[in-house]
Amino acid sequence: MSLKTRLNAIESQVDELVALCNEYKRHNTSLRTRESQLNEERSNLLRKNDMARTKVEGMITRLKALEQDS
Repeated sequence: MSLKTRLNAIESQVDELVALCNEYKRHNTSLRTRESQLNEERSNLLRKNDMARTKVEGMITRLKALEQDS
C-alpha cells in the first residue's frame, strides 16, 4: 500500500470521526435541552402539588371546624 493510499485512508477515518463527534455534539445539545425542559416541568408540577396539598389541608381544617361547631 502506497503512502498516498494510507494517508487517504487515515484522512477518511478522521473525517468519519469528525462527523461522528459533530453528531454526538448535536445529540448532546438536544439531550441537555430536553433535560432542562423536564426539570422545569418537574418544578412546575412540584409547585402545583404543593398548592393542591395546601388547599386540601385548608379544606380539611375548615371541615373539622364545621364538624366541631355542629
